[in-house]
Amino acid sequence: MLSVEALDVTFRRGGDTVRAVRGVGFDVARGESFGIVGESGSGKSTVLRAICGLAPTSGGTIRLKGQPLPDPRPATFFRAVQMVFQDPYASLHPRHTVDRVLSEPLAIHGFDRREERIEGALRDVGLGPSFRFRYPHQLSGGQRQRVAVARALILEPEVLLLDEPTSALDASIQAEVLNLLDRLRAERGLTYVMVSHDLAVVAHMCDRLIVMQHGAAVEELTRAALSAHRAATDYTKKLLSASEGFTPA
Repeated sequence: MLSVEALDVTFRRGGDTVRAVRGVGFDVARGESFGIVGESGSGKSTVLRAICGLAPTSGGTIRLKGQPLPDPRPATFFRAVQMVFQDPYASLHPRHTVDRVLSEPLAIHGFDRREERIEGALRDVGLGPSFRFRYPHQLSGGQRQRVAVARALILEPEVLLLDEPTSALDASIQAEVLNLLDRLRAERGLTYVMVSHDLAVVAHMCDRLIVMQHGAAVEELTRAALSAHRAATDYTKKLLSASEGFTPA
């Protein structure tokens, strides 16, 4: 479904140059959930932004269903691929109602039956019609992220790019949103690419993952290998050890 080959992302400002992503590559099959993990600043989110065309690629190829993606991305790309951003407090316009948030992509892409689609999208993410005309400040963090998921799903995409979708939420709300995403993938046959620094989240959600450090992919693991702490590189071993948290020993 999605293929990334030797991806490079370079940022330039004045005389400074930063290679944020260095030769990253991976393939994601249709219906698979693929994870990208690593510490802050390792380039995880930049990979997702490059796939969407929001970060400047300086090398490599990104393919969707075997076809290279042009730059800028065409409207058909955004029908097939949608992104859920990390911060539900920042990704929704504070002066737009939920109805406007959900109706805008439908209008842009020329969908019919908009009323029916908006109500269906809210039902799919566990929010009733009473939420339709609320503003973001009238919603909890979990409800805002459910609206963000509904906005991504309302165009009926095949791929969801998830940029730490639960990191800004409380632990109990995280579980609700993760279970929601798991259910929607099973029901719709969606393909996920999920970025997270939380290895427990990735182990729960993803079939395979890559570990990134300083912009490069250092290792690829399966869910079973991650759960068993079978890592080949020192960096991944340290990451797994750090994820266990503090112990008296």
